[in-house]
Amino acid sequence: KVSTDDPEMAFRTLANREELNPEEDSIHHCLYQFTRNETLTETNKLLCDVCTQRHCGPKNNIKSEKKYVYTNAKKQMLVSLAPPILTLHLKRFQHAGFNLQKVNRHIKFPEVIDLAPFCTAKCKNVAEGNTKVLYSLYGVVEHSGTMRSGHYTAYVKRRAMNNHLSDLVLQGQSQALETEPVKGQWFHISDTHVQPVSVSKVLGSQAYLLFYERLL
Repeated sequence: KVSTDDPEMAFRTLANREELNPEEDSIHHCLYQFTRNETLTETNKLLCDVCTQRHCGPKNNIKSEKKYVYTNAKKQMLVSLAPPILTLHLKRFQHAGFNLQKVNRHIKFPEVIDLAPFCTAKCKNVAEGNTKVLYSLYGVVEHSGTMRSGHYTAYVKRRAMNNHLSDLVLQGQSQALETEPVKGQWFHISDTHVQPVSVSKVLGSQAYLLFYERLL
């Protein structure tokens, strides 16, 4: 669907993304690249209904696709609805010729992440005037091995019930809460083996999936 909103608002975010200057090999850099502004030109031009009607009349009167008018455009993918649970899936493979190769490098990720620089200025379920959309890390899935075989393990935080999260899921309400990570004990789970670990151990893992819960 092509948005007909004010073009300036369409590319505006809740927080200034240009001040991020994200570090490479970080989840912030991944999000920044995924939500960057792209220019569509040449074979990627956008079919413009308005331009087509202006030149050829109503679209249903056009007999040949060659009469359609395509134009340069800008494209940007932003978050329009901040979810109660934020799940980030890292692409850990790349093409090497005709084969797929696993990407093993470490991607840095924080305990608390602010999604505001990646949200549209009119993001739903964000209180007016808020310039932060904060999430606290509570789970990580890690994969060891190759593209052909390996083993999945998980890091999970045991924490108190987040009543605000329940309200957000059930009613879509969002209120100002604490901006610090949800307190709790981290555990590493591998099959039936479970042991407590430090937060530094969690943040040093080779994340494949990241799970965050809404704070603010």
